[in-house]
Amino acid sequence: METESEPYVRLATLRQLHDVVGELNTARSLADTLQTVADGIVKGLGYELACVNLVQPDGDLVVAAFSGNAAAEALITGRVGARASWERRLSMGETWGELRYIPHTEGWILLEDDVPQWYTEGPDPRFEDEWHPQDRLYAPMYAPGGGRELLGVISVDRPRGGRRPGPWGREALQMYASQAAIAISNARLRANMQRALVRLEREQQALRASEESFRQAFEYAPSGMAIAEMGGDQHGRLLRTNDALCRLLGRSASAIRRYSFSDLVHPEDIGTLLRTSAEGGRAELRLARRDSTYVWVSLRNSVVADTTDGPRFLLTHVEDIEERKRNELQLAHRASHDSLTGLPNSAELRARLSARLCERPGAISVRESAVQAVDKAFGGYEGGGPNGAYDEGGYGGVVPYGQGPGYNGTSGAAYAPVPTSPGSGYEPYEPYEAYEPYERPYDPYADPTGERAFQGDGFDPSSGVAPLDHHVHTVAPGADPDDGSKGLAVLFCDLDGFKSINDRFGHNTGDAVLIEVARRLNTGVRDGDTVARLGGDEFVVLADGLGATDAADLAVRLRNAIIPPIRVDGRAVRVGASFGIGWASCGMTVEEVLKSADQRMYIEKRSRKTVQRRAG
Repeated sequence: METESEPYVRLATLRQLHDVVGELNTARSLADTLQTVADGIVKGLGYELACVNLVQPDGDLVVAAFSGNAAAEALITGRVGARASWERRLSMGETWGELRYIPHTEGWILLEDDVPQWYTEGPDPRFEDEWHPQDRLYAPMYAPGGGRELLGVISVDRPRGGRRPGPWGREALQMYASQAAIAISNARLRANMQRALVRLEREQQALRASEESFRQAFEYAPSGMAIAEMGGDQHGRLLRTNDALCRLLGRSASAIRRYSFSDLVHPEDIGTLLRTSAEGGRAELRLARRDSTYVWVSLRNSVVADTTDGPRFLLTHVEDIEERKRNELQLAHRASHDSLTGLPNSAELRARLSARLCERPGAISVRESAVQAVDKAFGGYEGGGPNGAYDEGGYGGVVPYGQGPGYNGTSGAAYAPVPTSPGSGYEPYEPYEAYEPYERPYDPYADPTGERAFQGDGFDPSSGVAPLDHHVHTVAPGADPDDGSKGLAVLFCDLDGFKSINDRFGHNTGDAVLIEVARRLNTGVRDGDTVARLGGDEFVVLADGLGATDAADLAVRLRNAIIPPIRVDGRAVRVGASFGIGWASCGMTVEEVLKSADQRMYIEKRSRKTVQRRAG
């Protein structure tokens, strides 16, 4: 019998306890540690059966290790007992320090609960401290640190000698349970660290694979890719580029790294680049090649950010859109220019003229007076005719046909239109209204309702407020040619004798004549002036900054440039030209401006007919 007067028993038990605790630290995994705990109880503490119940993440306890009986081990290992059933057991019986002893006299009520157990039948004890087969002794294991977190429960059975453990045996079992808890905590920590290391290694492998995938996608992308720095003194500097971008810009990778996109972008596109770099997104702009030419590209920026430090760098995808831009420009040019002569067409003419005009406050009510004022100032409109006819003698804007420099009345008949009917001497002239009506001009300042959304002086009809005027109003020059005033001259040109050329020689010859006339008109004006083909054999010239005398001189020069013979397919053909000068003025519409110039052209054509009849 174990008593306090038997020191050799305590010493032997302490030696065995030391040995089995030492073995706890040699286990290499959590499962090995649990089995070592169970084996140590049987080997070193003198019990025939030992079971280790481990707390699972859900709180229930599972039989994780068993020692002492292979049949019992096979029967209950892996089975689970509810946490509530275990808490009930740990609150019953007698308390032996941290141990819990439930004698068979109380434990019979536990035979039907769900805690896995192994017991054998046996006779009733013959003396007071004899062990009964249905007695139960549990040693709870708590996590180190004093938090009372339950890690598991060690249950033991059949102490050797058939007696209940004395105070020293109880103390040894309790000490062993504490060491077992430490070993289990360490084993769990090692297992968690191993899992973390495995997970970290997998993440690093995935990161390396992702970086390799990104590198290959970056380097071998068919379109340009670049990484630029964000923030700091080197903001925008290109850190890395792929081969496609180097080929696109005709520069080596080392050379490109000396630049930023702001160094390469076209000066007109720098604002677009800065907005795109700051906000990310997409932009279309031009970048400089090594040969100083520019290429249209589409930039798509992605800001790669760090959650702590903010934006780190800018990933830019550069796509060559030069061909698309070229096609777009060609389409836009075809839509706004005449396919035969290459001159701006009627819609483009109206758009350019409309951009110079505005409706000033009250312009609707004074429009008619504005038109009349211009007509009156330049000798056209008197308002006296029955149909609002123009006074032939009052037009002085163009030198009459046959009286200009290098031209005389004698030779003028040579340039007269080919007769179209016997006895007429002239081809019939169709007034402005007889031509195909003009389509509604493209007006960038118009809204879908048809109203002019742009008020040149900023006047808002709904509020009556007129803010600062950023529009330079177009005003016709004064009636006095010597007052030095300038305006936007609108020269309406109609070819004389062109219909006869078409009828006699065919449309191919007529087209060649139109092309040559367009070239001569373009040659005779300044770079900033506009020469447009209105349709058929009608042309319009917009020349800004001219006075009345300047406009008349320009009309003479252009007419004289058209008169010389034009050689087509080995033959020389001639056409004349009649010019009417109108003036654009804010408060007038595009149609009113064109009609005014057309009517003056009609006056000039009729006055020339009169001169030719008198000379005839």
